Amino acid sequence: MAEDGAAQSASTQAWPLPSFYFKVSVTDVGDISCSEVSGLETEYEMIEYRAGDSPIFTKQKMPGMRKASDVTLKKGVFKDDKAMWDWINSIKLNTIKRATVTISLLDESGKPVKTWELTNAWPKKITVEGFKADGNTAAIETLILAHEGVTVK
Repeated sequence: MAEDGAAQSASTQAWPLPSFYFKVSVTDVGDISCSEVSGLETEYEMIEYRAGDSPIFTKQKMPGMRKASDVTLKKGVFKDDKAMWDWINSIKLNTIKRATVTISLLDESGKPVKTWELTNAWPKKITVEGFKADGNTAAIETLILAHEGVTVK
């Protein structure tokens, strides 16, 4: 008898979520239509220590400070869409309006299944990809966000 998945319980999922259906929201900016999100990672610095009177001739390794890598958003260029440019242009000497950025992986009905939240994010760099007279692609801008940590909701 063929398995059609109907016998599986609601608590188990047979397939991983597809990565192509997601939503990006920024506090005070709103939803952003992105084609790509990358850099959702957290890492801990390593502290090495060895006491001088230790009979073991190796260093102890302990977790130290947590580091958050930059997150990269790629999105199409739209005629009247300049929210990201307004956000990055609001930077003055050591002052920037920081925001919470929410990245949600959606199910087939459009409901968030898994959500990552960037704390105190701000735009570090924005780049518009080059233009080609003989090209056949959409104009894309890349936004790099610095932040102080990723939380999985």
